Amino acid sequence: MTEKILQTKKNGMPVLLLVLLGYVVAIAAAVAVGMAGVPGVLGNVVMGIAIVYMVLAWILLCGLKVLKPQEALVLTLFGNYIGTLKGEGFYWVNPFCTAVNPAAGTRLSQSGDVQNGDATGLAAVLGKEAANQAAAAANSGKKISLKRMTLNNARQKINDCLGNPVEIGIAVIWQVKDTAKAVFNVDNYKEYLSLQCDSALRNVVRIYPYDVAPGIDTTGDGQPDDGSLRGSSEVVAERIRAEIQDKVEEAGLEVLEARITYLAYAPEIAAVMLQRQQASAIIDARKMIVDGAVGMVEMALERLSENNVVELDDERKAAMVSNLLVVLCGNHDAQPVVNSGSLY
Repeated sequence: MTEKILQTKKNGMPVLLLVLLGYVVAIAAAVAVGMAGVPGVLGNVVMGIAIVYMVLAWILLCGLKVLKPQEALVLTLFGNYIGTLKGEGFYWVNPFCTAVNPAAGTRLSQSGDVQNGDATGLAAVLGKEAANQAAAAANSGKKISLKRMTLNNARQKINDCLGNPVEIGIAVIWQVKDTAKAVFNVDNYKEYLSLQCDSALRNVVRIYPYDVAPGIDTTGDGQPDDGSLRGSSEVVAERIRAEIQDKVEEAGLEVLEARITYLAYAPEIAAVMLQRQQASAIIDARKMIVDGAVGMVEMALERLSENNVVELDDERKAAMVSNLLVVLCGNHDAQPVVNSGSLY
């Protein structure tokens, strides 16, 4: 299915004025014939034409269409696709044309589907589900928005490449590029996009670990790398966007951007992973402290030896090293002990 743009002129206002003028003339003619009592065939013909016009002329008004900027109408005539009406203005088309938009009543967590103030007040009385249905019924027009939309899909629990469950949510910026494909190639392009976002998110997240892990290949080149969900969010988001775009191309949609909006370990393992991160941080800190303490002890022994301050045998050096390491590596300040006797 290929989109066809209708080159219809913006002639809605002239048609509206002509129809209204026709009603005025028909009413005036009917009143004039009735009051003047015009006899014969002429009077009957004029009265018949006036009555037929007043009964049927309203059908012409069904062809009036008003479009705002970044809106479109997909029109069919007796089941055949005749084209798409684009561009803001007041149009008149064949009154028997039908506008088609199967996703008109679909409400997702995205821009353009949020409730207005009236729906919010309704939600307080009828509940959220009833308010959503009322909002869908009130806004179920057949116009297709060509604006950039933001889809904020629900958070999902997915296992990363190490099998750890993580919760992740994404926001996808998209727009309709081909109205014919969006309407006729899929049943409901909004729901189709939402499902493809879920599928692409699962496929990509399963490739990456939450944090950098050794021996993990996330690029597919056979070499371990440092890719992770937390550290490579831009790369992960681009891969998600590319996969979604590949899936929704036939639906006439364009995915402009995908962003990770939420990322965390699942609640059942969050506490354990926090302890693991804390233990790793403590180990790294201890390594740094020990490296620094050993360097300071070496420097102290070298300075004492160079300046001939005191000569220590191996046993005394070992004792001194032990005491210095305890002081430097301890978690609390050392308590000094004064030796008032001899050195030995």
